[in-house]
Amino acid sequence: MSEVTVVQRPGESRFEAHVDGQLAGVLVYQQVGTTLDLAHTEVDPAFEGQGVASRLVAGALDRLRGSEHRVAASCPYVRRWLERHEDYRDVVSG
Repeated sequence: MSEVTVVQRPGESRFEAHVDGQLAGVLVYQQVGTTLDLAHTEVDPAFEGQGVASRLVAGALDRLRGSEHRVAASCPYVRRWLERHEDYRDVVSG
């Protein structure tokens, strides 16, 4: 699979995963103060099963790490992902 590029679209309250210039997935968030609640992850069916969702979550958390933002995860996929990737616990609030 090609490289996954993750960008943040603050005006749309989401992170996007792009593969070869195509929008492959989105991670929608809701901001409350300095906390971003990662609320919904969706991958285009053409890119399912290729690790796009995992790379999208990792890319979003990498962008938030070291910022003033903390993360909450109401999205079930993100919660499960965080359980398997304890090295990202420093970004999660609470």
